[in-house]
Order: sequence, then structure tokens, then C-alpha cells
Amino acid sequence: MLSIDGAYLEGGGQIVRTALALSALTGKQFEVFGIRKGRCDSGLKQQHIFCVNALKEFCSAKTEGVFSGSEHMSFFPGVFKGRTVSLDVGTAGSTTLLLQSVLAPMIFAGKKSRLRLCGGTDVKWSQPVDYLQHVFIPHLRKFADIGFRVEKRGYFPKGGGRIDLSVKPKYCLSEFRDFAGFQRYLKEEAPKIELNKQGKLLQVKGISHASSGLQEQEVAERQARAARHSLRVDCPVRIQVEYADSLCAGSGISLWALFANEQGELDEFNPVILGADSLGERGKRAELVGQEAADSLMNEIGSKAPVDRHLADQLIPFMALTGASSIFCSELTNHCRTNMKVVEDFLGKTFEIDEKNRLIKTL
Repeated sequence: MLSIDGAYLEGGGQIVRTALALSALTGKQFEVFGIRKGRCDSGLKQQHIFCVNALKEFCSAKTEGVFSGSEHMSFFPGVFKGRTVSLDVGTAGSTTLLLQSVLAPMIFAGKKSRLRLCGGTDVKWSQPVDYLQHVFIPHLRKFADIGFRVEKRGYFPKGGGRIDLSVKPKYCLSEFRDFAGFQRYLKEEAPKIELNKQGKLLQVKGISHASSGLQEQEVAERQARAARHSLRVDCPVRIQVEYADSLCAGSGISLWALFANEQGELDEFNPVILGADSLGERGKRAELVGQEAADSLMNEIGSKAPVDRHLADQLIPFMALTGASSIFCSELTNHCRTNMKVVEDFLGKTFEIDEKNRLIKTL
């Protein structure tokens, strides 16, 4: 059984989420000790328990030590099977963080599968659902046919948002005798993640959203106007305004910049898309929310990198699985370094880092 240090570097829940994903794929059992020691409220939280429950549903796993506040858990995976799973994360627990545990297994391990989730879609300390849909998922479509729909937004503290994810794999572990043979096949046949040049800025898109109770104050419009004013770019800017019926008040804005390849268009297999976002909260002016998102995106564009600081760590497991990959990122965060460590716990030495040039390559 693999033993993983849950307090390594940033010491957050990502360690558990990545370990769950790779355990379901590789079939390797693991234990994590010191779970979330890097946080003021250490141990498993409810949203991490739902990650475990999702993988239990997909691969008939057995577990030990899975309860709220637990700092030591074990996971014993079975065979991942394509099926439909429905889960309610509870209150505003992040649905997008839960998906980090199941995306890689759904894409590579089984036949067609579907996951319906209820919980938070736009909450603190996690990527908003629009970033997931428009920045991250486009990089995964070379590996699987992915359907993704936001049925309802869920804000803090009540949640109640609903998303529907369906995946039809193009490369399937179940067709191989073991994981080692499957990974050799992936490294020979699967498309690679190669993101080394930013390219020319084509356009900036975005979604400014708010609960329907904030429509009279034009919160979504004000966020969008402030973002447009702060975006100092020489390209079309299109920010969609949305209001949604939700269980509680909330708002936010997500922006993404799309870049051209040498042929002057967005690359189908390795799209360069940089993302940024900001959430509204009580007492925070809508104009500040829009400005924060725009300023963050301008910083990412100014880095000249094709991978933003949040995308880098999410690509790490997929780079390791398919091999011969390389990315140039705006910042090498501890979150990214932590994810590399967990991946190497399962797959062995995999990554080479060029600190000076912010490059990550697979060996």
C-alpha cells in the first residue's frame, strides 16, 4: 500500500483528490496521513468525503477512516466501471473540486459514464464552473467525448447548484490486461499536452452572473462593465450577462482569453486559453469584482505563458499519463508541485522542472 503525506507543501485537499483519481486508475491501494495539516481546520471535510463516495460508486472501493475531521484514511479500489452516479455534495461544497477526483478515471478507465452533481458551482477556494467548462475541459476533449451542462448555479452558503457531466472515452483501460500496458499504449498513441507558446491574442470571452434577486441592482452588468474597462487588450471582448434562480444570493465573473496558433486560429488539440475569475460577496462592490477578474487575466496575459497558474496543476495527471508532454506556465505554485509529488507517488519519477523558465516536462 502506498503511504502519502497529506501535509506535503500546501497540505490541502488536492492531495486526497489526486490520490483518489490515480488509485482508481492504477488499482493501487493508498493511505494518507496528516490530511490537510496545512489548513487551520485539518482533516477531511464533507466535500472530501463526497469525493471518496463518488469513487466508491464508480469502482466499488472499500475505505477506512473516512469521516469528518479524519486525518488518516485508506482507500482500496475495485475495478472502475462506467455507470451513472448522482451525488448531492451538500450545502455549498464545491462540485468542481469533486470533479478533480473523477475526471481522469472517467476519461481513461471505463466505458461511457455520467455524473450528476448537486452543490456549489461558484464558491471560494475552488475554480468556478465556468473556468472548468471553458478553460480546463477543452484540454481533455482530445482524450474523450465530454458533455458538460450547468443546470443551476449554487452559491455560498446554501449551494443547490446542479451540473451534469457525461464522458465517452477514446482510450480505455478496461481493454488492457493491466495499467502498465495501458500506460505504454497511451504514451505511444494518445495526443500529447504541448503548451509552450502563448501566440497572438484572438479574443476575450466571459460570463458575468448573479442570482435573480440582484437583477434590480444590475450586479451582473456592473461586473461586466468594470471588467471591460479594466481589460487593456486589442481584440474583441464579449462578456455574457446571466441571472439565475438560486437558493441564496451570489455573483461572480469568469473571463478567458483565447490565443491563435501559427495558422492564426485556436488550436483544436492544444488550445491556449488563459482564465481568471472573481466572486462577489456581501459588502463588495460589483465594480471591484469585475476589476479583480480583469486585472488577474491581464497579469496572466502579461506573463507570456500559455498556461495560467490554476490550469498547470490540473494538467499534471494527464501529462503524466500520456507522456512526452511539456507546459510553460505563468507560475510554478506549491499547489502544482504538490500535485506532481502525488502523481510520482503512484507512477514513479515523471517530471522535470526548469525553474528559471517555468517549464514542466514529463520524462
